[in-house]
Amino acid sequence: MKTITKKRMKAYFIDALISTVAVAGAEYVLRKKVKNEAFHVLVTPTVLMWTLEYTQLKMSGQTIGYKQQKLILESQVDNELLTSKQILKRMAYRDTISTFAYLSNPKHFAKNEGAILPQDRYAKTVVKEVMEGCK
Repeated sequence: MKTITKKRMKAYFIDALISTVAVAGAEYVLRKKVKNEAFHVLVTPTVLMWTLEYTQLKMSGQTIGYKQQKLILESQVDNELLTSKQILKRMAYRDTISTFAYLSNPKHFAKNEGAILPQDRYAKTVVKEVMEGCK
């Protein structure tokens, strides 16, 4: 597995851990108000994880996991900031279709040394390593 791919996986697990803690706190508060178990299993975790990820990427192009792993998400279009549409397309693709794309052709994920996975290709984004002294 390539270096960027390993770092991306570690970053994702860091972000998932942070999201899980946030979900636990939110569920504690919401369980008193919302009695529907499906809401707590499906809606709360997805909304919180996407909100945390979207906010961080929109502000700096990095999540906490990306910062820890020294990665940054950028637009493939030169000198353009990440758009809301790019971030949302990337998250939706990653959490739905990307799994099937991986299962059908795992070798395809190894292209570009892990900098551009299918969700990045779809959203026209790229993950790069941050040079020391930057961001």
